[in-house]
Amino acid sequence: MALLVALAAGTVMTALSGARRGATALDRLVDRTLPATIAVLPNQAGFDWDAVRALPEVESLTTFCLTGSYVVDGLPPDSFAAGFPPGDDEVFRTIERPVVLDGRLPDPTRADEVVVSRSFEQTYGLGVGDTVTLRLFSPETQDELKFATTLPEPDGPVVEATVVGIIRSPWFSDVVGDSEGGLSPSPGLFAQYRDNLMGTKGEGELNALVRLRGGEADVQAFKADLQQLTGRGDIDFMNLAEDGRHLNDVTRFEADALQAFALAAGAAAIFLVGQAVARYAASSAAELQVVRALGMTVRQAVLAAAAGPVVAAALGALLGAAGAVVASRWFPIGTAALYEPAPGMDVDPLVLAGIGAVTVLLAALGAVLAARLALRSDRTARRGRASALAAVARRAGAPVPVVVGARFALEPGRGRQAVPVRPALVGAVVGVLGVIAAFTFSDGVEDAAGHPERFGQVYELVSYAGDDGEDFGPTDTVMEVMAADPDVRVVNDTRVAVAGLESRPVTLFTLDQAGPEPLRPVMVEGRAPEYPGDVALAPGSADTLGVAVGDVVTASGTAGDRELTVTGLAFVPEGPHNNYVTGGWVTGDGYDTLFDPDSDVSPAFKYHLLLLGLTPGADPEAVAARLDEAVAAATGAPPESVTGIVMPADPPSRLAEIRQVRTLPVFLAGFLAVLALGAVGHALATAVRRRRQEVAVLRALGMTRWQSRGVVITQASLLALIGLAAGVPLGLALGRTVWRYVADTTPLLYVAPLAALALLLIVPLALVAANLLAAWPSHRAASMRVGSVLRAE
Repeated sequence: MALLVALAAGTVMTALSGARRGATALDRLVDRTLPATIAVLPNQAGFDWDAVRALPEVESLTTFCLTGSYVVDGLPPDSFAAGFPPGDDEVFRTIERPVVLDGRLPDPTRADEVVVSRSFEQTYGLGVGDTVTLRLFSPETQDELKFATTLPEPDGPVVEATVVGIIRSPWFSDVVGDSEGGLSPSPGLFAQYRDNLMGTKGEGELNALVRLRGGEADVQAFKADLQQLTGRGDIDFMNLAEDGRHLNDVTRFEADALQAFALAAGAAAIFLVGQAVARYAASSAAELQVVRALGMTVRQAVLAAAAGPVVAAALGALLGAAGAVVASRWFPIGTAALYEPAPGMDVDPLVLAGIGAVTVLLAALGAVLAARLALRSDRTARRGRASALAAVARRAGAPVPVVVGARFALEPGRGRQAVPVRPALVGAVVGVLGVIAAFTFSDGVEDAAGHPERFGQVYELVSYAGDDGEDFGPTDTVMEVMAADPDVRVVNDTRVAVAGLESRPVTLFTLDQAGPEPLRPVMVEGRAPEYPGDVALAPGSADTLGVAVGDVVTASGTAGDRELTVTGLAFVPEGPHNNYVTGGWVTGDGYDTLFDPDSDVSPAFKYHLLLLGLTPGADPEAVAARLDEAVAAATGAPPESVTGIVMPADPPSRLAEIRQVRTLPVFLAGFLAVLALGAVGHALATAVRRRRQEVAVLRALGMTRWQSRGVVITQASLLALIGLAAGVPLGLALGRTVWRYVADTTPLLYVAPLAALALLLIVPLALVAANLLAAWPSHRAASMRVGSVLRAE
């Protein structure tokens, strides 16, 4: 019994401790690391960061080198694990001061030291003390890298760098779905090799992380001052504080799921372990009847019967607490594990002490109650209320096993004939409900994983046609070649720039058909833009601006101010500086009214993309390779220069977050299924044992062995059918409700999940499971010694 209590209590302690730890992981990391509030991304050579540092809202600022600057030996060519070199020594000190998981921070004066993330160490096997080779480019080559689709062989200095630490902060953390992790050079690399990173004229680009004095509350004031300082309203930003709120939502949802798991485990423990405690106490009380004849009082007998379970519960709680501390090294789980500032074993005194005390208290109450009932059962034996269903079956002339089985399933009885009917019914309903809810939720996850359009990704291929106002080649010719491919049904000429909407920067994308069909964005509400005065905003941007469909907003671009009508809410393409819920769509003509191609302030576009939608069933990689060859042939460019110009679209960034939570509901369903099996199995065994006299009387009156088996089979089948009748619709509704909550908070396009396979199999599986549980009790009923039972009665 102590081991049973230890398993149950330890499971609950581990899950609750892990949930509390995961829910606070990001907050605890933020408290220790001086995180950046916002990333400022002007992508402009020679940008005056010293003037930005002097703005009143800025507490600290650190720059990072944006250009293609170095190669790390051993990393794949398409790897993003090599992080941007810091442009000053503020990083790791006054902003994004990371926790050090192992080793130390790099010396800011040394070029030959780097730090890495935990995932980088696990993926590449390079940890503290190991050496990595950094290969830089010559200043002349660096000048040519801006428009390179693939990096050439490095021709500059070689730096043999040592990994001196493994770090973690909100900016220097591993990302959900990215197993590569990251490597971050010391600020000394930029200080010593500035020309190799910025080029011969020093025209490389520096962007910056900024920590604001008032946190996110100062963001709008900072943006306004920055616009006044620079004269630019098109500077792009990443609101890191807003990203942190989203991560907090994710980690807290994971924590809620883990808490639900703990509650289910606790409920299973109360049903399963509680029954063992009750049986032990009741049997002990029955044995003490003889001692009572010698003078032991009822109170003394109750305490004596309860002593064993209470001691076992106390010992089990201690063992469970020790197991929870050991298991804590694998927590928190999911997204929270990437932001935990102190990974490893952890002790949560509140949970361990609280669950331990509750465990002992419940064991004591259950044992005392069971002992009292056992001692007084002879005085409290009364006939319980008859089941209406059993009465209907009797009047309808149903066979005796069906009538008796229905009574066993639905009539709790009293005294010595009491059967745990209600726990069995509740357990059966909850078990079916949990399984259906979990698989319904998992079906929603699988649907989202298999349909990127749920996140607004209605294209399969992406081609980068230009950057910073300059196209890489003859874009019109390239689009014609792409549109002519038989597997390409959509080519959208997508120019990207930042406009000021109500004085707030918003990244705008053009809807401009260049293929057989137009690109059709995923609309959350309203319609896509059709005229120059239309704009469809992403939900996050609409919330930030406080606007809705039908409102009119003032948009500012390099060509002046325009009024745009919000025609809808739609997901947008993910870019380097935005996700799919921030930004907006405009028509090509509408874009031209906002942005002047000849402006001296800003280029005509920040990025120029071609988004390609394919026919159903087409292989994106095969089509991409074919288009590379066709573009090379049409433009006369060397094949190697256009290799990789068309690429499969990366999966939506938040898809990995959704996948993180799909396993917990399955484990939860497993625990609820155990709860149902335990509750039903206990009711079947108890009914045969406590109502054996009733079965014996029926056997004496002519009921056969097979009919005796039929009584228990009817009882088990009826419990399963009631569980199915109530559990299936409730489980479907619960699963859809939880999935809608996840879809709304992620957000993504909600499509009602069905879990058709689970719905199809749950009925036969539930009936089979119930009848397997009935096998041994039915055997006992059939093999009963009728004479012995009646003589004992």
